[in-house]
Amino acid sequence: MGQKVFDIVEVRFKNSRKGFYRNSSNLELYPGDVIAVESSPGHDVGVVSLTGELVRMQMKRKEIKDNYEIKKIYRKAKEEDIEKWQEARKAEQDTMMRARTIARELDLQMKISDVEYQGDRSKVTFYYTADDRVDFRELIKRYAEAFKVRIEMRQIGYRVEAGRLGGIGSCGRELCCSSWLTDFRAVSTSAARYQQLSLNPSKLAGQCGKLKCCLNYELDQYAEALKDLPSTNVKLKLPKGIAVHFKTDIFKKTLYYIYDGQPGEPPFPLSSAAVKEIIEMNKKGIVIEDVEDFIEEAEEVMEETDFAQVVGQDSLTRFDQKRRGNKNRGRGGQNRGRGNAGGAGNSNAPRPQGQGAPKPAGEGAPQNRPPQNRDQQNRPQNRPQNKEQGPKPQGQPRPKGSRPQGEQGSAPQGGPRPEGQQPSQGNRNRNNNNRNRGPRKDQPNNGGPKPEGGAGA
Repeated sequence: MGQKVFDIVEVRFKNSRKGFYRNSSNLELYPGDVIAVESSPGHDVGVVSLTGELVRMQMKRKEIKDNYEIKKIYRKAKEEDIEKWQEARKAEQDTMMRARTIARELDLQMKISDVEYQGDRSKVTFYYTADDRVDFRELIKRYAEAFKVRIEMRQIGYRVEAGRLGGIGSCGRELCCSSWLTDFRAVSTSAARYQQLSLNPSKLAGQCGKLKCCLNYELDQYAEALKDLPSTNVKLKLPKGIAVHFKTDIFKKTLYYIYDGQPGEPPFPLSSAAVKEIIEMNKKGIVIEDVEDFIEEAEEVMEETDFAQVVGQDSLTRFDQKRRGNKNRGRGGQNRGRGNAGGAGNSNAPRPQGQGAPKPAGEGAPQNRPPQNRDQQNRPQNRPQNKEQGPKPQGQPRPKGSRPQGEQGSAPQGGPRPEGQQPSQGNRNRNNNNRNRGPRKDQPNNGGPKPEGGAGA
């Protein structure tokens, strides 16, 4: 026969409130189960947080005795119990706002910080904080008339209030009092002095307005390290004058001193052993000849890392690099493309006669041209040419009606032109505007030869 399971269960209610209840019905309970427990009056609804021997350890830690005062677990929560419990939780915010309004009307020096309904909604508990004693007899009457339930007032401290409400501390983590800290020890400003911290209330105070609980976490280690250091109230007699204590690096056991009455002198470091030696010499009436023999030189320690930064994420200016030459790149390429598409080339120089064949591949390509300045790039390359600018290459005449349908409205690239026939000014402008356009269905076939001497539209 195995060991009997501990029959007390830890139950968690709203925020950080917890309680211990006896499982007298031997229900099979696991953490996360919603159960109905005994309350006064009625019943309450909570969630199982611990079972088994861990509950025994928690009761021993909190000094709770296993006796008849522990209340019972009724049952696992039914669907009706859960629905009523959820409705009560939704009504808590409106109840708190109305409660604060009534307290303000009665001019009471108190703050309603939280409201908690019982699971069966037969009782509501108001948690408040106040510096002095508050007479809330009239307040309870007003609450009973407004909410029609049993009223219970419970005063809590500022640390408990911060733990119930929760939040994020200055360290970026969840508040200790709302996550794991259960016992609140007194914190004094001497804890900050031991740790060489600045006595700045805005930095030492937590969300509750009191000194941070984390000031006590490392206090014992600092107090142990300070035992081996000399007293900081003793002044040193040095060749340049009297030196007073400036600051202390506790874990490096280094003390910094500065000359009294000499504001221009920087502080200099001395080891704890050197300070003790100088103090013993000053007690015998001896002044050291040179303090440089006792000053410690800081050694630079290069820490080797076992990883390498290969993606460049440590560069703060990686997004600040400006691109150069992109302002007119597209415009120059567009003009060069227009010049090649029209067959007139990128230059206004006359073409020699008999050279109507296309150039070899790579010759005269845009990428091999020398760089041009901004004015030349922005200047249109395909200006209309007059008949007097030079002779045009002569070739064989094109048969009538032999132009393909896809080349309507644009001159063939590098192809021969009929002898003695020049395009009109209107056709030349139309070709320049529609060079990169495809053929349209509704466009008439203008690919036939133009009548000689005819003017463009």
